[in-house]
Amino acid sequence: MTVAAPSAAIRSGRRLIETRPLRNPDAADPAFMGRRGWWLVAMNVLVPGSAQVLAGGNRRLGRFGLVATLLSWFLVVLAVVSALFWRSVLISVVTNWFVLTLLQVLFVAYALLWIVLTFDTLRLVRLVKVPSASRLAIPVVALIIVGLLGGGAGYAATVAGSSKGAIDDIFGQSGPSVEPSDGYYNILLLGADSGDGRDSMRFDSISVVSVNATTGATTIFGIPRELPNAPFSEDSPMQALYPDGFEGHSSSSCGWNGWMNHIRYAAEVCRDDEGAELYPDAAAHGSAPGIEGTKDAAEGILGIEIPYYIFIDMNGFAAMIDALGGVDINVTERLPKGGPPEGWTGTDVNEWAIGWIEPGQQHMNGDTAQWYARSRYTTSDWDRMQRQRELQVAILDQFTPENVLTRFNDIASAGTVLVDTDLPRDKLSEFFDLMVKAKELPVTSIELVPENGVDEFEPDYAFIRDLAQQTLHPPTQTPTPTP
Repeated sequence: MTVAAPSAAIRSGRRLIETRPLRNPDAADPAFMGRRGWWLVAMNVLVPGSAQVLAGGNRRLGRFGLVATLLSWFLVVLAVVSALFWRSVLISVVTNWFVLTLLQVLFVAYALLWIVLTFDTLRLVRLVKVPSASRLAIPVVALIIVGLLGGGAGYAATVAGSSKGAIDDIFGQSGPSVEPSDGYYNILLLGADSGDGRDSMRFDSISVVSVNATTGATTIFGIPRELPNAPFSEDSPMQALYPDGFEGHSSSSCGWNGWMNHIRYAAEVCRDDEGAELYPDAAAHGSAPGIEGTKDAAEGILGIEIPYYIFIDMNGFAAMIDALGGVDINVTERLPKGGPPEGWTGTDVNEWAIGWIEPGQQHMNGDTAQWYARSRYTTSDWDRMQRQRELQVAILDQFTPENVLTRFNDIASAGTVLVDTDLPRDKLSEFFDLMVKAKELPVTSIELVPENGVDEFEPDYAFIRDLAQQTLHPPTQTPTPTP
């Protein structure tokens, strides 16, 4: 069988490739070899794999590197376009555990590939043929650059891993996905110190966050923890037990008063296993009878549907603020850190204060912010609620894209110990979009305190429900017709 001779075009192409200086350099010219070496290093940085293809190295390795590079560019461009035009789709994809695991593997694999390509590129440079000044500079620069870029890929892999871990921990169990109620997503926000065996835990901070499902406009209703005789929503099992509002109970073994933050006792702590009978689905949805009972009371107070909750563990509160780099607060009065010893009856706060928060604009770390939220011995409970609301807004302000990207691992780690919630995972993309919109709008804060017409001893719950409706659905003014 006769093999046909290569065509003229093929022979011409081969001669062109063979005469290219990157592939067949004049090794006797040190100056040219130095310039060639820098070009190969630059190509390995800009288009990994191109140095092997153009300089006559391992073509299979080079082609593999080029394919990986083009795929990486495509994914980056796709991510940028999705962030600009299909943000909800992007969030849905990157919060999927399989996608995050795949990204983690790809980042590590690409970093390793880049290291292999860099060492192969240094082989192609032929360092013994370059000038002595470049002989050390070329490998040092190449290794520094690949170290920085490989480190970036490694960091991206840790971000993907941290994201997967945080999402699994926080949203491992979730409630049913529901549509907005009257145009709003309403979320019960609880804050307390949790810990092993803390049956005495009471919710120190209780509020309801209402987010407009279209605009992201956010309203926070602050509910005093000592609000008495709260009504429950009509379909609540607690309403059947307390048809006239939540009441106190005296017992030698376990008792409570009629305050809002004692509902957990009546629904869970003092009922032993009976709490599960009141709310049989709570545990499966990542909640608890005490939380569900408090949620039902918040619904009865405000007259709105509240399907979800977020519990903030104050033990992790400081860690989250530190992870965000601190918060900016304008302190209006001097506040003590710490609390008096049990049975203390003195009047001099300096006897027990471990420090002071001074008035003025401050950039607070986690410890100071925690005491700012807790301090209550020299101010009223209403002032304390207002400070907690200030911190909530300040923390939201710190969730900028730049801050989250540069501190992501710390934020994710703090979030896993800070937050419990029954928010459904399939709503994450929608809630993220709403959070981005909310950052561009002022937050409305409505505290259920005497200053806003709420009697602290005998609150008018019909008035409160009307206040909530007027706030969330203000009446539209009909324009006066022109005569």
